[in-house]
Amino acid sequence: VFPAAKKPTLLFSPKDYRAGGKLFSLVTINEESSGQTYTIQLAQDRSSDEQVEKTFGYLLIGVLLGSVLASTLIAITVTKRGLHPLGEMAQSVRRIEPAHLKERVAPAGWPRELQPLAIAFDEMLERLDQSFTRLSQFSADLAHELRTPIANMLGEAQVALMHDRTSAEYREIIESTIGECERLAGIVDNLLFVARVDAAREPIVRKWFDARATVEKIAAFYQTIADDHYVAIRCKGEGQIYADPVLFERAVGNLVDNALRFTPEKGSIQIALAEGAADFKVAVSDNGCGIAPEHLPRVFDRFYRADSSRSSDGAGLGLALVKSIVDLHGGSTKIESEVHRGTTVILVFPNKSSA
Repeated sequence: VFPAAKKPTLLFSPKDYRAGGKLFSLVTINEESSGQTYTIQLAQDRSSDEQVEKTFGYLLIGVLLGSVLASTLIAITVTKRGLHPLGEMAQSVRRIEPAHLKERVAPAGWPRELQPLAIAFDEMLERLDQSFTRLSQFSADLAHELRTPIANMLGEAQVALMHDRTSAEYREIIESTIGECERLAGIVDNLLFVARVDAAREPIVRKWFDARATVEKIAAFYQTIADDHYVAIRCKGEGQIYADPVLFERAVGNLVDNALRFTPEKGSIQIALAEGAADFKVAVSDNGCGIAPEHLPRVFDRFYRADSSRSSDGAGLGLALVKSIVDLHGGSTKIESEVHRGTTVILVFPNKSSA
């Protein structure tokens, strides 16, 4: 039947042959008897099995292709439905404008997976709202601070032109105008300084110097003003500080000037120095009127003053400028105050290794 398959095969390893368009599994056995060789062939028709295998293969390919297509469609559908809340959240965020910063994304209305993102958006909006509020207040305060000296100068000039005056009167008006100009220039200078610090464009030259000698010079300068109010300025402690001498003197001078404004007659101001292993502390204390607790968190803000009536002198830039100087050195500021007992402002400058 299979003349080409005369080579004997093992029973457990049959070979496939095709004959007449059919598939057979064939085992060939050669035997010799009486000098003749006999070939015995055992064949099994596997055509039906082959057809089943082909059908199963085609079916498997179809199932796999269908599964891939179905999985793709399901994935697209699930992804679209899953990302739909994210799209709605994006629309909610797009609707928020500077005039409507009070609106929130409201995390409670979103799927659990998106709630952390909604919370983060709300926290960002809160910070932006606070920043815009501070900016608006800053603009209003700046306009007020600039308007006052300008209005004073304009008023004095108009009054001076109403009728002829003596040379002494004109001199007095000019001196008053110069004073207002100096005040205006001081406000602008301080604003520019704080802006340069914020933009990291203020040059800083650190070096070691005698802090005690510097604060004693500051105390001597302000003591002439303090004597008019019978206020004593004392220095305590000593040590070498690693900082910019000019900026250090400006910061401490601002604190002493600020303390003088709120220290009553026969009061006292103390400048205490403390040299540590990692930093250098400067504490300026007074026994003035103190600051109410609700005002303490904002005393370092620009133009902020606890006296809402603005009856106190100054533009409210002193402490903001001090904080900017200390921040520029990589240090920190702290304020402690009790009403009717006094205020202490502490400046911490890092030493050379920390800086």
